Amino acid sequence: MTVTIELPPDMESSLVAQAEARGLPLAQYVEYILREQVSLHADAALSPAERAAAWRESVKGLPNTSPLSDEAISRESIYGDRS
Repeated sequence: MTVTIELPPDMESSLVAQAEARGLPLAQYVEYILREQVSLHADAALSPAERAAAWRESVKGLPNTSPLSDEAISRESIYGDRS
């Protein structure tokens, strides 16, 4: 299905920036947002296994990133001199 939406320039530029920050083309990012919204309403009736499968499906197009290092999430790294 194809849907055409006229967006105000400020909303379009905001969506473009969010898509670029995630390394996605605008159309793919908008589809991701819509899938996320639809799944929020459908999740209430799903079993835990179905919710897990829906979540995996919703993140399929997103780029893989490596986990943060132990140093990056250490107390010293987060709080610095305030610890």
